[in-house]
Amino acid sequence: MSAHSILLAEDSPEDARLILNALQPAITEEMVALCGDGVEALDYLFARNAHAGRAGEELPCVALLDLNLPKVNGLEVLRELRENPRTRLLPVVILSASSEQRDVRAAALLGANSYVRKPLDYGRLRETVELLGRYWIDLNVPPPVSIAA
Repeated sequence: MSAHSILLAEDSPEDARLILNALQPAITEEMVALCGDGVEALDYLFARNAHAGRAGEELPCVALLDLNLPKVNGLEVLRELRENPRTRLLPVVILSASSEQRDVRAAALLGANSYVRKPLDYGRLRETVELLGRYWIDLNVPPPVSIAA
């Protein structure tokens, strides 16, 4: 398992802080790779550019992606992850304020494992994120790291 159990791609510092706080104490901040845009998320996952020194074979247990990321949006990040054999099976959850059916459908067609709407109320956001973290870290059985094509 990766040193980072969760990749969080979130461009809003306020939302990122709320999500990180909601994950604790089960998941500490050190267990989360926080990326502020889609390019950084892809660089982290593919161990390139600023993340070139990271062990590229280590993937997080789950990637939480906002849809409206700068540079490369969440759907494009998801598309690239699904096109690469190494990241094809990485669990990806879209965590977005949007509940537009076109966004939900697009995420599903691209292979998102889940689409979760970010509640606007902090208490509900905390509860939602806590449940997400517990499910993906404690309950989900991930696919093997190496899968023959």
